Amino acid sequence: MPESLNEQLRTLASHVRDPQRHAPPPGIEARRLAVYRQLFLGNITSLLSGAFPVLSASLGEKRWQKLVEGYYADPRCQTPLFTEVAGEFVGYLDEVSADLPDWAAELAHYEWVETALLLGEDREADHDPQGDLLDGVPVLSATAWPLAYAWPVADIAPDHLPDAAPEQPTLLLARRGDDQQVHFSRLAPLAHGLLVSLQQWQLTGREHLQALAEISGADPEIIRTQGLALLQALRDQGVVLGTRPNCANLRRLSPVIRPTH
Repeated sequence: MPESLNEQLRTLASHVRDPQRHAPPPGIEARRLAVYRQLFLGNITSLLSGAFPVLSASLGEKRWQKLVEGYYADPRCQTPLFTEVAGEFVGYLDEVSADLPDWAAELAHYEWVETALLLGEDREADHDPQGDLLDGVPVLSATAWPLAYAWPVADIAPDHLPDAAPEQPTLLLARRGDDQQVHFSRLAPLAHGLLVSLQQWQLTGREHLQALAEISGADPEIIRTQGLALLQALRDQGVVLGTRPNCANLRRLSPVIRPTH
């Protein structure tokens, strides 16, 4: 009996997800099945439309509905939490490309960042707020994420849809402030490169700046002077919290949920 019930539920779920590919379970009238599908699909559509208002409006009602139905029909979602469905939808868009503009996946990621920062943990690493920014290891706030996009995601809207990606990427800092709101600001290449380095590597400030000078081919002294001023400004803004002591064995920091797209 339990196996039979389990099979019936699987058949029902498959049909509700995609009635074109999966036959209905026997003994349930079509009208009732249509009510189930409308209820569940309506819930996921409402959830995703609220999480991605710009993307849904920019794609248009028909294309957006087709996209949501495709996501709903494909049982990939692993989380039982409504708050995490949007993140899995972003991952889904990275894998599908049919009938979608090239900017769609990046726009979805950009919109998801706000939700992720609002709901994410805010436990910060131990640090010295007044530590030496050159000889200590600068600590980036867990609520500050550097982002890079090929498309101008901050400018996309239903009446402003780009035909081609610009030559320069869109570099942004997303940060949850003390007001519990997420704020986005544009970054210069040096600032973005420094923040990504802080995010990924446990190095002293001096070593971060030396690496950036080598990568860019710029004068190390100029990078050190400009970079120190930038680190100080970032600490004043709360983006850099302070420093932790330098360790003999440098290591790459463990990955966290702050993807740079």
